[in-house]
Parts: sequence; structure tokens; C-alpha cells
Amino acid sequence: MNTTHYPHWPAGLPYTLTTPETSVYANLEISARRYPDKTAVIFYDSILTYAQLNADVEALAGYLQQACGVQRGDRVLLNLQNSPQFIIAFYAIMRADAMVVPVNPMLMTDELRHYVNDSGAKAAITAQDIFARIAPLVGTTGLANVVVASYSDALTAPTELAVPAWVREERNVPTMPGVVIWQDAISARHAPAPHAAGPDDLACMPYTSGTTGHPKGCIHTHRSMMFNAVAGPSWSGPSVPDHVILAVLPFFHVTGLQGSMNAAIFTGASVVILPRWDRDVAGQLITRYGVTSWTSIPTMMIDFLSNPRLPEYDVSSLKRVSGGGAAMPAAIGQKLLDLTGLEYMEGYGLSETMAATHVNPGQRLKKQCLGIPFLNVDARVVDPTTLKMMPPNEVGEIIMNGPQVFQGYWKDPQKTKDAFVEIEGKQFFRSGDLGYIDEEGFFFFTDRLKRMINASGFKVWPAEVESMMYQHPAIQECCIIASRDAYRGETVKAVVVKKTGSNATEADIMEWAHEKMAAYKVPKLVEFVDALPKSATGKVMWRSLQEKELAK
Repeated sequence: MNTTHYPHWPAGLPYTLTTPETSVYANLEISARRYPDKTAVIFYDSILTYAQLNADVEALAGYLQQACGVQRGDRVLLNLQNSPQFIIAFYAIMRADAMVVPVNPMLMTDELRHYVNDSGAKAAITAQDIFARIAPLVGTTGLANVVVASYSDALTAPTELAVPAWVREERNVPTMPGVVIWQDAISARHAPAPHAAGPDDLACMPYTSGTTGHPKGCIHTHRSMMFNAVAGPSWSGPSVPDHVILAVLPFFHVTGLQGSMNAAIFTGASVVILPRWDRDVAGQLITRYGVTSWTSIPTMMIDFLSNPRLPEYDVSSLKRVSGGGAAMPAAIGQKLLDLTGLEYMEGYGLSETMAATHVNPGQRLKKQCLGIPFLNVDARVVDPTTLKMMPPNEVGEIIMNGPQVFQGYWKDPQKTKDAFVEIEGKQFFRSGDLGYIDEEGFFFFTDRLKRMINASGFKVWPAEVESMMYQHPAIQECCIIASRDAYRGETVKAVVVKKTGSNATEADIMEWAHEKMAAYKVPKLVEFVDALPKSATGKVMWRSLQEKELAK
């Protein structure tokens, strides 16, 4: 195990951490007992206390069990924007001893069908603004029950903040078999059975994609999920209940889920929710509620710091600004430092590791750096072929062993086997990311073994987009690559060979794609070519197209 980073370890923090032998739901139950009247959630000036939050969780868990037949180990799809309802639903599913399948609310019907069929979800929790996308799956797949929330139900106090129309929209849920209104499910006040799930029960299954095929589920137990929920708050200081967290990263993604929600509930902190990014409302919330911690991504920070109204906001309460998914531009990091006196704390993790495996230590923050291996983590850089450890400053594949590493891919033993390698008696997860370690033990990212496009923190998997693009009647061949984008970092580009006689335009193809897939996956650029470059075996040489694009 490499220990060259130990001299830069946070002062007073042990190298390892012991976590509770309980379910993740137990964290909420305990915080509700400790701090019943303390603010748990703030949603546009509407407040839920810990006691209120846990009471709604208990009621929804009882409904899932008694009305929907959800049993221990069952999967429940969770398809909501950041909201009080997301937190209630997430913990209710776990309280019902079931497994959460969080999905991006931007997904369309065909995409959702794969998640439902693959996970075997028998129930789903969604919102009325996107219910039409999941409605065709009710009764035609294994999905038998859907609870539909209206975000406006969580707006219980007046506010002058700019609340989006889709959040303010009054309750309007279609009547159909298997569908129940959120408020009716809660109001039924069904009592759940005694909580039975323990640390090794199924807890959460975020989906990720590889270089081929459909997205695949990453199996996490309460044990692997618990680790970062507990470890995260302790990294840069004492984990106290008086922190106030600004939650703007989506909860369906592991960074927002762990850093902004689960860690906060473990410590009894308050979560200030912003469903979608709005730089003015973010500034108002930081000022109004004394936000102390904000996990962000570079595109949000660029927008926030370029706001001409920035001087109107008091951000002096901030004690930590952190994030990952993409490197923070040096100029933006300096602007943040000048404004707040804080350096942006960068980290690194994956869906397979339920957020961080590497974080920069607070006293030694390196720019555009993944950080050092986190608590209990053994991370190395190895030759991707020989698996021999690489010396400092030489590029290889980043691999890691730690308690937050997943248990494998859902129903895919071969991909699970391929994802791990045993070294010195330990199982290491192969990240597929290339990087190097400097002389002080800090990790840096350089490239990807796997094909992946990072658009504003959203992971876009070319193979998945290509498989959907081939449904277009005008497309004969298609290759998806990344193109540089000043705002998003990377954006999606489609290199297309049209079928003979087709007169489809770039705009036609992009408009069609908008109807078929989530907006962040839709190609923002389309280039028509006569032929795609191919190897001697007939495989499309995507890397040559990618290199050509990045050389522009």
C-alpha cells in the first residue's frame, strides 16, 4: 500500500474509520430522535424538521409495503428532482427494506423501460411533470404501482424567491390503475413493519454505462453506502449538526446523494435544496440560511462567480466549497479564493464507489488534482495490461480497494469479474481511468480507458447514444465523440453517415434525438461524412475521430 500521501493527511484524523453496523435509514431515525425539532430540510423557505421528515418516511414506507407489496430486497425506481419528496422517498424505500434505483429525471420512456426491466422494479416514485414518460410502463412491464408527487405540495410557507413554474404547478395527477397521489399515500399513515435491513442488505443501485450495451446497475449495500456518508463530513473538520448544506447537485447522482444528502442526515445538519441551478436563488439561500458547505461543479461555479448581482449576496458563512467530475479552471478557482478566502476542494469517485475514493486534504489543496486516497482506501496506478505498479509521474490505470466499492454489476457476473483484479490478496476495482501519482502521493487524471463524455458533470456514454441514434431512419452509421465546449467542458458530437437518398439535416437529427433521449445526451453537433474510419476487422476507429476533433 502506498503511504507517500500520509504526511499531507488532515491533522488529527486517523487513517481509518469504523462505521456503524446499521442500515443507512437508521441514520435518519437516530437524527430524528436526537434533534426532533431541528430543521432538516429547507425548500424555498418551507421547512421540515427531523421529526416531520421521519414521520413522512415512516408513512410512505408503510404504504410501499402494505399497498404496493414491496418486500425486503425489492427494487423501487426513484425518479424525482431534488426536493423534500426525494429525500422522503429515498429513506422510505430503505425503511421498507427495499433497494433504491435512482434515475435521472431527464430520461425518456424508452430509456426508463430499460431501467425498469433490468432492475425488476415493481414500484416507482416520480413527479407529475414527468409522469407521462413513465405512464406507458405501468402494467406493461413489471411496474405495477407508481406514487406521483407534486413539488408544490412541499411549498408550505410563502416565499419571494424565484420558484420555477414546474415547481409551483398545482397538483394534477391523472387517474389510472396502479397510480396514487403522493399526499394520499402519506395521508394513509400505514405503519411499516419493523425495520429488518442490515449493513449487508441491498440499499441503492445507481446505473452507469460502459463501452458497450445498456446502462448497468451498480450494486451497493448499506455497508458500502454508509461509509462515505460517515467519512465525508469528517474529512475537513468536525462533523457537527450545525452545518448547513446547499444541495444543488442532483440527488440521483452519487456525489449529490452522498455529499449533500446522506452525509447531512447522518450528522443532523440542515439541507437547503435547490431543484435546478439558479445562480441568484443560490446566492439568496446562502445569504439567508448561512450555508456553510456547498458541493458544486465547475460550470455552476463559473456561472455563480460571473453574476453581476454577486456583491448583493453575503457568502461569508461558507466554510467549504468542494466538488468533482471535472477539473476546476485555475482562473475560476482564484476568483473563488479572492471572494471567499476558500480554495475549491476537488475529489474523485464513481458510481461504483458511491462517491469519493480520493479527496484533497484541506491544508494541501492542489489544483486540477483528484487528491489523495480517502479514509480506508488503498489506491494505486498500474499498467493496464501487466498490472504492475507504475512509478511516480508515469501514467497507468487507477485502481482502488475500499469499503465504499460496490458489490458488482446487477445480473452481470462477467462484467463484475472483469471489473476487479486481485493484488496481494486484495480485490481492486479497475476504474478504467488513466492517471498518475506525483512524488507526494497525490493522484492526477489524464485520460479514459473507457469511452465517456463529461458534459457539465453528466456522464454520457457514446455506445448508449449510438445505439439510440441508429433508430433514426436516415442514419446508416454513427460514431459519438466528445467536442470541447467552453461552458460544459465537453459536449456530444455525432459523426454520421447518411443512408443513400436521405436529405435529413443536422437540425432534423438533433430534434429527433431530443424526443428520444435525455437532453444532456443529445448531440449538440452533427457532422455528416461519407464514411467512418474502420480497422482491418471492421471496427469503427472512434479514437482517431476523437483525436481529430480534439486537435481542432
